[in-house]
Parts: sequence; C-alpha cells; structure tokens
Amino acid sequence: MNLLYRSAFAIATDIKTQKVTSRQVLEFFLQRVERHNGALNCVVALDEERALARADEADLAAANGEDWGPLHGVPMTIKDALLTEGLVTVGGIPQCSNNIPTVNAVAVQRYIDAGAIVFGKTNVPFMSSDLQSFNDIYGVTNNPWDTSRTCGGSSGGSASALAAGLTPLELGRDIGGSMRTPWRFNGVFGHK
Repeated sequence: MNLLYRSAFAIATDIKTQKVTSRQVLEFFLQRVERHNGALNCVVALDEERALARADEADLAAANGEDWGPLHGVPMTIKDALLTEGLVTVGGIPQCSNNIPTVNAVAVQRYIDAGAIVFGKTNVPFMSSDLQSFNDIYGVTNNPWDTSRTCGGSSGGSASALAAGLTPLELGRDIGGSMRTPWRFNGVFGHK
C-alpha cells in the first residue's frame, strides 16, 4: 500500500478495516524521517517508544472492532509551539530547552481524542515570530524542494515535514501568516 501523500482520513479507514496496521504506518513515516530529515531539520523531537506502543493499542482496538474516531491510529507531528504532554516543547526559546509539559494544548488533545498518535515535533523560529524557521536550539529548517531556500515560518517545520512526506498530518497554527506563508513556500495545503 502506498502511504506517501495519502490522506490522513484514508489511512485511518485502512487501519480501522485492517488493510494496514497503525504500526506499519508509523514505521513507514519514522523511516522517512530517518532517511530525509537530516537535510531538512524539520522534525526536531521524536517520541518513538510511546508512539509505537500507542500504534499497537490502535491495532488491537481495530481488531476488536473499536473505532477511536476519524484519525484512528494515524501518526502525526505537532508544531513545537504547542504543548505536548511528555514530549519536549521548546517554541524556539533557549530557556525552554528542557520543557516537558504534563498536559496537552487543547488543539493537540483534540487530535488525540480523534484517534491520532503524536510521534514528533516540528521546528519553529524563536517564539514562533519570524517568516523562517530558525532558533538557537534546533537550528534552521530547510525547504524540501530546494534546501538552499527557506521553508518559511512560523509553521515552517510543519510545512517542510508535510511536503517531504515525513508525516501524513501536522498541527500548526496561524495568527499573522504562520501557516499561510510556509504552506505556499512548500507547496502544501493548510487550513486556518
């Protein structure tokens, strides 16, 4: 089954109907991160162990006829500006380099409640306040179509990861163009 650039809802349907396992989907995207993220630097933190355990739970649930929701077992990444329980959340701020939240942001929790599995965080500029994605902790994120160019910001890591096929779904946010700009720079669709 071709998972690359397949819709998150289609992947969830395939997991629920056991055409593919959540573990297989997650491993596919983790392998892509391992293979392609070095040149891009868009995925800056991974939570592989917990994500794999949750994927196994999603597969067991599917086998038992349980439906976790529209994103059942779909792996995804989250913009590093959004609190993610148990996973380092820096927001590009050096003083937050060891920040591991004990709760999820409301938007993150809604994706989890819909059945999604968070496996990583994507890069942002300092305090999510620039039209590129660089910070002193994780460095610069590049455009996957031309690594000499910017991916944009502030959801630049999000857009770069989607465009490179490192994740099937990403949660960013936008106040003044933080999704609209990088989505255009990277050739992906974003909804504000």
